[in-house]
Amino acid sequence: MRTRHAFPTFRSIGLWFLLLLCQAMALAVSTPAQAHGDTVKVVVTGQREGHVTADITWENDGDAINETVAATVNAVSPDGARSAGPWKLVRDTGKPAGWTTAEALPPGSWKVSVDVGFPALGHGDKEVAVPVVDPAPATSPVAPQPAASTAPDASATPSAAAPGASADPSPSSASSSAPQAAGDDNGGDGTLWWTTAGVAATALAGAAAGVLLRRARARRLRS
Repeated sequence: MRTRHAFPTFRSIGLWFLLLLCQAMALAVSTPAQAHGDTVKVVVTGQREGHVTADITWENDGDAINETVAATVNAVSPDGARSAGPWKLVRDTGKPAGWTTAEALPPGSWKVSVDVGFPALGHGDKEVAVPVVDPAPATSPVAPQPAASTAPDASATPSAAAPGASADPSPSSASSSAPQAAGDDNGGDGTLWWTTAGVAATALAGAAAGVLLRRARARRLRS
């Protein structure tokens, strides 16, 4: 009696292929995590200008975490009177494993704790001291020098006016000099009158002499 071999149907083949594909994807995703481990190492390195700094690496091999890190930062003063956070961590440029906060702690002593929830769990804490930074002294603006004044000095005005005042004649001297000037004018007018009279007399004498000479010639011609 012959027996028939059951051949797998297309539906069963598809289910087996889908199962194998899911297993391969699970292995591909879990391989990096298994290589690095399931925890991260958090080391709070200190602060820079009040910004908390930390190094976060994989616990097993110490490699830097290339993916996004979800972490919170909290800080509390030693007496518990002041607290800061929770703040997020952002990448510290120039450091592969470096992370920092965008916010800054005020001056003082702080106990800082960092808790990481992704890509794996991790925790770190440290006491950090933020020094007081003296503000830079403000440079006072240089006052502009006053421009040289061109107005005359008031103290020099009386002395400058003194010569002018002494040069002006007084009323008495002006009145005494007025007759003298008048006399000089009269003397000048008299001299001019005598000169005019002399010229006229000379002209008359010349005319008379000419008339006499003509008469004398006429008499000579008649005789």
